[in-house]
Amino acid sequence: MKPDKLYIVMPAYNEQDNIISVIEQWHPIVEKVGSESRLIIYNDGSKDATYEVMKSLEEKFPQFIAKTKTNSGHGSTCLYAYNDAINAGADYVFQTDSDGQTDPDEFWAFWDQRENYDIGIGIRKERQDGTSRVFVTRVLRIVIRITFGVDVKDANTPFRLMKREKLKEYLKIVPKDFFLSNVIIAVIAVKQKQKIFWEQITFKPRQAGVNSINLKRIFKIGIQAVKDFRSINKQLSK
Repeated sequence: MKPDKLYIVMPAYNEQDNIISVIEQWHPIVEKVGSESRLIIYNDGSKDATYEVMKSLEEKFPQFIAKTKTNSGHGSTCLYAYNDAINAGADYVFQTDSDGQTDPDEFWAFWDQRENYDIGIGIRKERQDGTSRVFVTRVLRIVIRITFGVDVKDANTPFRLMKREKLKEYLKIVPKDFFLSNVIIAVIAVKQKQKIFWEQITFKPRQAGVNSINLKRIFKIGIQAVKDFRSINKQLSK
């Protein structure tokens, strides 16, 4: 029996100071899973040398692929990555971010349980990414409860393992280029009562650089998201 093909996908925007250590930390995962597995990082139109640094590391890390695209934001880049991984024949797609805030060692708890659930999502504990972002996550949980009538423990966690066929189903519902794509995927899984593996994960401070999303932008995104949420909920309720 052929080993499962895992694709670890990450969006990257202005991460030149983080990207080397992130690749060094995550590449051993795909090496251990199997020779057909890949670590792919998608440069989302960075203004720094993120892509150039990534390309320089492809020879050193043979199962790593650097890709680049025009800037479209985190959620849209995740959707791009998910479709790319499915088209490449991945059996499982794991998404995390390229800022070094997640711990590769915690991946194995999800991988070892992969046959027992449809999607695995991390629950961030003892978050070290700032009180404003913790506040946004709490507000998001309330908005989801009001709009969709479900409680999602941590909807936007950038630490999730998805089966190929389930991911294909999610992508049929998520609007094209939707900024909060991971949120909607989590909501779909909960609302449809799918098998979900929830596991606590650590969430460290950024290794370097600064977050590209500020509170003003989050507020604007939030207003549009509520409108989109209502439209998506009508579709899920049919």
